[in-house]
Amino acid sequence: MDFLELSRERFSARKYTGEAVSDADLRYILECARLAPSATNAQPWKVLVVRSEEAKARLRQCYDREWFATAPLYLVTLKNTAKNWVRRFDGKPHGDVDLGIMTEHLCLAATARGLATCWVCAFDPDRFRTLFPQPEGWEAVAIVPLGHAAPDCPRKEKARMALEELAEEI
Repeated sequence: MDFLELSRERFSARKYTGEAVSDADLRYILECARLAPSATNAQPWKVLVVRSEEAKARLRQCYDREWFATAPLYLVTLKNTAKNWVRRFDGKPHGDVDLGIMTEHLCLAATARGLATCWVCAFDPDRFRTLFPQPEGWEAVAIVPLGHAAPDCPRKEKARMALEELAEEI
């Protein structure tokens, strides 16, 4: 599958089968994330692999949705705020940008392996910090449920702006 096909195939899955994600698929996905670029190669990230039933139950307290509970595995992307590259001209930190790049690498790699994902950013970060204490300076950015999309998983048509709206030539 070429990159355009991969981009078209990837969607936000909101219903999963109970089938486990293989260790080989998980390793492939994490390796793709590891290779993601970041500002000044700071790599201000880590990924929590949430697989145990106990940890999944705690994570579901941070985002309580019926569809979310169907995922067999979760990847939580965390940012190290101390390793954030900061643009010197205006003080803009780029950690969230870096985590966005890395997280989308996870999602596209999963799609390439025939798996499904969904970005979840609307979780309760305070509850996450309480249930999953991290060292000082680490902040959860996104939760990515990972698994096999259920046959009846809703799949909306991609509504995207026209190329003419996206790119402006000057």
